[in-house]
Amino acid sequence: MNLTSPSQVKAWCIANDFHPNKVLGQNFLIDRNALEAIVDAAELPHGARVLEIGPGLGVLTEELLGRGHTVTAIEKDTALAARLAGALGNPQTLEVYAGDALDFIKDGRCDGFPALVSNLPYQAGTRILLELTQRVAGAPEKAVVLVQTEVAERLAAGPGSKTRGLAGVLVQLDYDVQIVRKVSANCFWPRPEIGSAVVRLARHHRNDSLSEEKRDLFRRIAKQAFEHRRKQLGTVFKGIVQSTARAEDLANSDWLALADGMAKISEDSAIS
Repeated sequence: MNLTSPSQVKAWCIANDFHPNKVLGQNFLIDRNALEAIVDAAELPHGARVLEIGPGLGVLTEELLGRGHTVTAIEKDTALAARLAGALGNPQTLEVYAGDALDFIKDGRCDGFPALVSNLPYQAGTRILLELTQRVAGAPEKAVVLVQTEVAERLAAGPGSKTRGLAGVLVQLDYDVQIVRKVSANCFWPRPEIGSAVVRLARHHRNDSLSEEKRDLFRRIAKQAFEHRRKQLGTVFKGIVQSTARAEDLANSDWLALADGMAKISEDSAIS
């Protein structure tokens, strides 16, 4: 079956009484140009070990295997997980696991992969990406993912942008984020209501020396500020910070400096 052919994909679904599940975010990519753009953006060396979350019918899996890579795929839909390897000829370079990727990440079974390349499920895509990239020691060196356009813009947004939010701040602590290209809703079946974008995350290692305590404080203060994003930071952290800036105005270096300041205040309070 040609997995980039809308008619063949639809015919397979009809013949197998398979109905794409909106709850699982099942919108299958059926555009070859977009498919090639995802794998090209990953810039993987031949034989790379790749983690794929939400392979669906296997269009991206097939492309990765065809380029000589080894793929570990995690699929929540048990029916799709059961068919994937056989549909692709049972290659030795493919491992398929059925289950919730969030459980696999929590258990450390997604640690140690050099690259994540995925068309992430619409509903859980942001959470999956955040959970995986914040594992630090086990996180991939690079990730190329297809997500909703608004998610991509939030992940890539810099300080001062109205689309800047907590997800972008957290991911950018360890990754440089770039939107590679936009992908029309017409490139999927079933057609989603909104478009998508290919996003590339490259680990920058600038903050590898941060302790887990510092990272935890960074996350907590950023979360608190974005929960009150319309308020000035001087109001959110009254008595601690004097600033008229709002959460979206700060660069990650500012958040780290703020965390340092709060940690110092806490130490001084403990001493006194």
